[in-house]
Amino acid sequence: MRMRTLLCAALAAAAVPALAETRLATYEVTLTNATRNQRFTPVLVATHGEGARLFSVGMPASPELATLAEEGDTAPLASALQATSGVREVSSTSGLLAPGASVQVVIRGVPGEQLSVAAMLIPTNDAFVAVNGTTLPKNRVPVTLNAVAYDAGSERNDESCASIPGPGFAECGGPGGGGAPSGGEEGFVHVHNGMHGVGDFDDAERDWRNPVARVSIRRIQ
Repeated sequence: MRMRTLLCAALAAAAVPALAETRLATYEVTLTNATRNQRFTPVLVATHGEGARLFSVGMPASPELATLAEEGDTAPLASALQATSGVREVSSTSGLLAPGASVQVVIRGVPGEQLSVAAMLIPTNDAFVAVNGTTLPKNRVPVTLNAVAYDAGSERNDESCASIPGPGFAECGGPGGGGAPSGGEEGFVHVHNGMHGVGDFDDAERDWRNPVARVSIRRIQ
């Protein structure tokens, strides 16, 4: 009986670190716009298990992701994620992020789980910057990574003022418009190949090369 008691006590002591590892931690996520002349719309940040993903490259974008990529509206995707099994927390910023500027989001997650980030680039038809799942650090050493721009493939890249929403663009003489006419979209998510000056926007001013953002993840509690 004494041997059994000692064995149980030893197993319980060994389990303490494992239990501690499942506790929620708090992270500060910093996203920096690394483009020369593209702004980012509000940024969505989510913590989740490995089974949850914002998208799969080569597959169609969800309607909620397409809305973020075409309109900069994070609400539909945030709601869809919050209703998805394995998603822990979702947070979104407000306002536009200028070139060279940074924004911070504080969010909770379990160390070793995943973190994803997404925001629209404007002016584009359906380009978005994203981190589609990276591991949350277990220690307090910051993790920094580069993020590329993807094309949602949900809208034709006509680069037209009438098709790109926004508060105001020099090429348009004021605010942008709505969505592009249907037809000509690629139909799947892929790495974006930039602006080409096929419509109203000046590619010499608006084009970019990947990566378009720097993302830093720091455990603060």
